Amino acid sequence: MSNYDRFPHITVSDNQNEVTRGYDAILDRLRQASAGKQVIVAETYPGVRDEEILPQLKQLNPALVIETRDLYLSESAMTEKMAPWLTEDRVFGHMYSGTVETFMDLSKLEEVRKQVQQATGTVLIYGMGAVLVHPGDLLVYFDLARWEIQLRFRAGMGNYNCSNTDEDILRKYKRDYFVEWRMADRLKFDLLDRIDWLVDTNAENDPKLISGESFRNGLNRAVAQPFRLVPYFDPGVWGGQWMKEHCNLDPDRPNYAWSFDGVPEENSLLLRYGNVDVEIPAMDLILYRPKQLLGAKNYARFGAEFPIRFDFLDTIGGQNLSLQVHPLTDYIHRQFGMAYTQDESYYILDAKEDACVYLGVKTGTKPEAMLEALNQAQDTGVFEAENYVNRIPAKKHDHFLIPAGTIHCSGSNSMVLEVSATPYIFTFKLWDWGRLGLDGKPRPINIEHGSHVIQWGRTTEWVQNHLVNQFETTSVNSAYKEEHTGLHELEFIETRRYTIQTEAEIHLHDSVSMCNLVDGECAVISSPGHAFEPFTVHYAETFILPASLGRVCITAQQGEVKVLRAYVRGSFTD
Repeated sequence: MSNYDRFPHITVSDNQNEVTRGYDAILDRLRQASAGKQVIVAETYPGVRDEEILPQLKQLNPALVIETRDLYLSESAMTEKMAPWLTEDRVFGHMYSGTVETFMDLSKLEEVRKQVQQATGTVLIYGMGAVLVHPGDLLVYFDLARWEIQLRFRAGMGNYNCSNTDEDILRKYKRDYFVEWRMADRLKFDLLDRIDWLVDTNAENDPKLISGESFRNGLNRAVAQPFRLVPYFDPGVWGGQWMKEHCNLDPDRPNYAWSFDGVPEENSLLLRYGNVDVEIPAMDLILYRPKQLLGAKNYARFGAEFPIRFDFLDTIGGQNLSLQVHPLTDYIHRQFGMAYTQDESYYILDAKEDACVYLGVKTGTKPEAMLEALNQAQDTGVFEAENYVNRIPAKKHDHFLIPAGTIHCSGSNSMVLEVSATPYIFTFKLWDWGRLGLDGKPRPINIEHGSHVIQWGRTTEWVQNHLVNQFETTSVNSAYKEEHTGLHELEFIETRRYTIQTEAEIHLHDSVSMCNLVDGECAVISSPGHAFEPFTVHYAETFILPASLGRVCITAQQGEVKVLRAYVRGSFTD
């Protein structure tokens, strides 16, 4: 059995009474809290179960109930307004920069505002955008994790105020990713300091309520120590078997393809009070304490966005990933409204003898010939990838750098730690080896997009000289060795590997770091100034070092360990 912790938590308090669990107890708490207050605002994140929550809140016996769903435009009118951001593409949209009010009927909004002003007795305003009706004498926020939202889509839930329960999952997700999450987070950002009570609604009929003060204490505690996100795992057509053993997963599942163990935009945090965990989106921390988490320079550059992500790609006992390419910065900005692109790398955590990585085009490849072969393959089901793309053997602890525009994919029998910039949805698949997705449908192929961004000059020699195992020792002593491992100079992420016999002290230079224990049983992260409690990490676990920590010590336990660390290049002098 592995020591990998699937449910890492942040200890906030030893008082479990800070958490109120179950609707009956929550209603009692809200009755007490709302005494003498007229307007109760129940703000919701899109994806909560209104049919579960609202009937419970109505037991508070308000004199007037306002549901914000009634204030929105019709479903067809909302979809029409969203069209420029949703586009016709099955996967890719354009990042929405507006607000919730854009999709509301402003005359209805003004009418219910007058109703609230004229009401006698308690008023309950419920739904996304409830605070736009009235700021509230008591503000309760109903939250949930984004991974849970995606699981609800798969189970048949539609998008907010939509009847699209049977729509393609990718299109539901796209609507959330490009529009709903953007406007909901913009609204949430303004409320985090105001929330009186927060409710974790991830588990059906098992809500957990904490005070706004307890919630904010948890976020402040997180940013003052190393922490881990709650990982999630998902199968795929190419998925493998490695994570089952090393991440304590269900051995009876056919495979696991992905693990998102370091994606703050979609992972969650567990805040522990006594022996009770409250699950919140990790985005809450980024929105609430971005400067302390990211560092001043990164915050100035990216705003309240986490620019680095780690995830696992498991093909051991599985198949090749799709042959793919990521857009250049100019292309992703012009086409999709993103500020930066998905530069990345593959760190090989483990590999079988026949493992490989496909990377860059073979010297002599003619662009028109390869593009024609890719297009024909969509009909014939045959594409001889090795005629056009370099197939490079891969072994444990190799590091392959993949600046945007480089054709790439992992072959079978590799366990990849993918180190990447955050906008991961923008993958242009060029060839999927003739497979269908788990839903029985062809997976989206994006040859047209890919043709505009493939860098044909990244040939065999160039790849070998610039992208394969660019290791450089930067420091060595009896305690540890530090190596620069990448990324390429075109990428904004820097990676360092620490091989630690005893202990390494690392100066964070006011920049967040995302790390993974890529070898060894376990290590302990501590503060030279005792600013936080020692923090233990195990093999293959990803962890975050907030910029606010200043310096940390990483101490090897039970023998030598290796830690891969990523941070934003240019945050300080490398």
